[in-house]
Amino acid sequence: MSATDQLKALRVRIDTLDERILELISERARCAQEVAHVKMANLAEGEEPVFYRPEREAWVLKHIMELNKGPLSGEEVARLFREIMSSCLALEQTLKVAYLGPEGTFTQAAALKHFGHSVKSLPMAAIDEVFREVVANAVNFGVVPVENSTEGAVNHTLDSFLEHDLLICGEVELRIHHHLLVGENTRTDRITRIYSHAQSLAQCRKWLDAHYPNVERVAVPSNADAAKRVKTEWNSAAIAGDMAAKLYGLTYLAEKIEDRPDNSTRFLIIGTQAVPPTGDDKTSIIVSTRNKPGALYELLKPFHENGIDLTRIETRPTRSGKWTYAFFIDLVGHHQDPLVKGALEKISQEAVALKVLGSYPKAVL
Repeated sequence: MSATDQLKALRVRIDTLDERILELISERARCAQEVAHVKMANLAEGEEPVFYRPEREAWVLKHIMELNKGPLSGEEVARLFREIMSSCLALEQTLKVAYLGPEGTFTQAAALKHFGHSVKSLPMAAIDEVFREVVANAVNFGVVPVENSTEGAVNHTLDSFLEHDLLICGEVELRIHHHLLVGENTRTDRITRIYSHAQSLAQCRKWLDAHYPNVERVAVPSNADAAKRVKTEWNSAAIAGDMAAKLYGLTYLAEKIEDRPDNSTRFLIIGTQAVPPTGDDKTSIIVSTRNKPGALYELLKPFHENGIDLTRIETRPTRSGKWTYAFFIDLVGHHQDPLVKGALEKISQEAVALKVLGSYPKAVL
């Protein structure tokens, strides 16, 4: 068989597979519609339907990745199924998701990675605005950054948890790649300033010191804002990501300029619904302790005794008094797990205040 005939046969096979894939996706979508009908038919009077189940979606993605035998990577397969689930969920309910804007930020990229592109994503000017939109039920969920692997905690997010009574429903980990971007009018040999968010400038500090040591670094509210500015300036550049570059039609002057190749940011999904256990969960809490010798030891001791892994501890000043602090703690496990529940009960006996911010599935990828 000639190469032409081989290609023709393969294309016919691909067409047949595409038709089968379409048929199966359509069948899945019809099942999603039936799920919505069943939920609506069995609602108690005054009860609101819950269409989006974080624990269910996390299980589906992990299950698919376990079944995957290639040649597509597990991450790529999960991305495809995320979009299928997003489109099917939109047949039941179009989710509204607030994120730290403007358009083109890494937070928007995290929101789309977690929920897929069939949600209605709404940019907010500040982290506190994202919290307020969720509290007011103007949106179903919010997405906010909480920590970066290079620069550490995002304090505005931690402080907002002290002020608002919301739950963490999920997390997203996003590999952050920074690029040096210019507009069509930029004179690349005359760049005198580089715009970016303060954290991004810090994450690219060594690269900037080596390549643009004498150029002014200007911190702006977001990387998307930086990208927008350089579009109309001839002597500036921006550090931003792929989404901002595409949105504002910028050119890559240098790619992946972050100082650490594993540079990642963790984002939290905030909402009002509690998430049941999945068997692979994390829990976030806030604890305030009495100001006495050994207070931190007494706080951590129950976790050690119950063999609970703590993945993060941050300290923030509270507004209840001078030199008083709250500890933000992330731990492995669900707050309903017996060992975690026992540890929290012991801590609550000694702590001034203990608040479970939420238990949620670990980031899938």
